[in-house]
Amino acid sequence: MQKLSALIQKMQDRRILVIGDMVADVYLRGNIGRISREAPVLILDSIEEKIVAGGAANVVANVATLGGEVYAVGILGNDKHGEDLCNVLKYYDVHTEGLVRDPNRPTVSKTRVIAGGRATVSQQIVRIDRESKEPVSKKLEAELISKIDKILPQIEGIVLSDYGSGTITEGVKKWLIRYALQKKIPSIVDSRYDIGRFDGIGYIKQNDTELAKFVGHELKDMSSLIDAGSTIMKKLNANGALITRGEKGMSLFERDGAVHHIPVSNKSEVFDVSGAGDTCVAAFILALTAKINPVVAARISNTAAGVAVRKLGTSTVNFEELRKALDSNR
Repeated sequence: MQKLSALIQKMQDRRILVIGDMVADVYLRGNIGRISREAPVLILDSIEEKIVAGGAANVVANVATLGGEVYAVGILGNDKHGEDLCNVLKYYDVHTEGLVRDPNRPTVSKTRVIAGGRATVSQQIVRIDRESKEPVSKKLEAELISKIDKILPQIEGIVLSDYGSGTITEGVKKWLIRYALQKKIPSIVDSRYDIGRFDGIGYIKQNDTELAKFVGHELKDMSSLIDAGSTIMKKLNANGALITRGEKGMSLFERDGAVHHIPVSNKSEVFDVSGAGDTCVAAFILALTAKINPVVAARISNTAAGVAVRKLGTSTVNFEELRKALDSNR
């Protein structure tokens, strides 16, 4: 059989549209100076502010570092975080003409304050989230659709990355799913809170906790997992469902009823699971657009996620890291 590390060469330069909630993950690092006299809280001497791609933007970044040509579609505010996030994506050579700037909405951001010192371990002490709770307006939806319309003719695969911030409106969702079906191009959705909206999508990506919430009961054993996977497949009329299961690996459900359980690719220490699902989605859609068998695509995706969890914070996996990991896992 052809080596997976050679097979992934076909994933290079595949043209992928990623639409969803673009998030600026902000890390503020500081050394503990003293306790404030105003309140019993730490005073930090600021060291660094770092912004990385989060949410759908992390999927975008991972598609890019794995070798894809990626078109980002989403909403940013007219603010510093929006400008910084756009610059991060441009650093990865992402097509950013699909990003809409809205002066009435802030860029979705998650700011983590990290405190440490010479005699202490650095750790997160608070997270500050900022986003608009208002629904996306019809005018803004129309602008998104106009951007997508110009991009779609050159696209080979579609990712819908729904983090619950409202970018993927009903109109956008229906149009993209219909387009993927008509053109017979691969599509996948990863929705944190409302996967039931995406009837007719090509592939579903969920973790086991999200799947349990969808079916309304715990997944206590393999039998309940298989029943839940079959249920979500039938309700959403999908071609497949990729269910990530933490230290147990992942499971791929196919339309014909086949179920494939894929163990973790590397049992070395897990540092941080942040963003590993985004890496999984990025690798899977690239493999599907390269016409790689879905089961093999899931194995590649599983290995990519295994590399991601060994990195601290929201991170990307590049093509060379994936190739080496596949070679070592043979």
